[in-house]
Amino acid sequence: MRNGSFRAALLILCAAIAGLTNRERARAQNTPQAAATVIVIRAGTLIDGVSETPRKNQLIFVRGERIEKVMDAGGAIPSGARVIDLSNATVLPGLIDSHTHIFLWGEDPAKGGYDENILKAGIALRAARATFATRRALEQGFTTLRDVETEGAGYGDVEIKQAIEEGTIPGPRLFCATRAISTTGGYNLEGYAPELEMPKGAQIVDGPVEARKTARQQLEHGADWIKVYMTHRSWVDKEGKLVSQPTLTVEELKAIVDEAHGWTKKVACHAYNGIGLQRALDGGCDSIEHGLEMTDAQIEQMKRQGTWYCPTLSPYYGDWAPADTPGGKRDRARAAVHEGTFKKALQAHLKIVFGTDIGGMPWTEPIAQEFKRMVGLGMAPMDAIQSATSRPAEMLDMKGEIGALAPGAYAEVIAVSGDPLKDVGELEHVRFVMHNGSVFKNELTK
Repeated sequence: MRNGSFRAALLILCAAIAGLTNRERARAQNTPQAAATVIVIRAGTLIDGVSETPRKNQLIFVRGERIEKVMDAGGAIPSGARVIDLSNATVLPGLIDSHTHIFLWGEDPAKGGYDENILKAGIALRAARATFATRRALEQGFTTLRDVETEGAGYGDVEIKQAIEEGTIPGPRLFCATRAISTTGGYNLEGYAPELEMPKGAQIVDGPVEARKTARQQLEHGADWIKVYMTHRSWVDKEGKLVSQPTLTVEELKAIVDEAHGWTKKVACHAYNGIGLQRALDGGCDSIEHGLEMTDAQIEQMKRQGTWYCPTLSPYYGDWAPADTPGGKRDRARAAVHEGTFKKALQAHLKIVFGTDIGGMPWTEPIAQEFKRMVGLGMAPMDAIQSATSRPAEMLDMKGEIGALAPGAYAEVIAVSGDPLKDVGELEHVRFVMHNGSVFKNELTK
């Protein structure tokens, strides 16, 4: 009887606690505090990431994580709304860098180059550096990154993404490519004694079966994109032309693309020029990364197939070897052909997205420096802004949700003091950042 009475009392107590919990939850849900407070941003000039023309004196209504509406400044502001006055600033959507490496810490040859990242830094140190990188990106107004491989850090990008999403660390929205894929003889580390089994910066495959299996492994472990190296080394031949070593065959790439597309994911292909770049297109890649030298026929094939182009201009202007060395000739040839290809891509109206390869460059450099490169080679400032807002949003299958200031989009809002349409360098000095409806940085208002 005593045991029966105890169980009965315990059930009654649990029911009472559950009832109290449910009542408290219901009461909380009906309180004004539980309803998301409306934030109203006064925008002096609004560049929405989609339209060709900026608008003056706009109000952006934010509720929770999303934008509720955008209207002229004459509209009524509800009582109790929090007002953020950016009426003396230019307001834009959060920026998107479509080619980053949060686990790379620069590749300065004087400091050991690429190998230093893998051979000297342990995974805990690399994770700490990646945490710094993601915070720095957000501070600069980049609210989304497509991070195209961890360079030997396994699936660390997926775990950094999880830490951001759970609120453990600050950072942008991440699209992760995990380990990347290349072939035997197709990736660093290289140049060591042949009897040593050195770690590689990418996952190595040979043959379509291995290629498909590797894609499955990466997708299983959280890859949002698959990154494939279609070229590796490059050099200048006797005629002064840039040559790049091809890696995967068309059949190997097709196996990867078929698998990724079956998971409704996409494939990004690192390809400099020549045979490897042609194989990337024939194999059905979704984006060409770098694309230093592309023929007219290849550009036309990209247009026909709807392939995205992420040029990453900035990295090819630093750390040049001496001019009279093979490396120096290669470095200068890369930059020269890249400029010509970018101009042709503009004329052909390829789908160009902003990407920096930051990580290959030190994270201490300004991410937005790429805008000056693009505009300097003939891209209109508004076009450059759209390459970092609405255009990559479409590539990432988030059209209307990121890269735009419009109803229903995530409230990812940045502001600069000047006019980036007159001086695109203004985007290197972002002074206000809102990410998912929360203000992360504000140097413009008290």
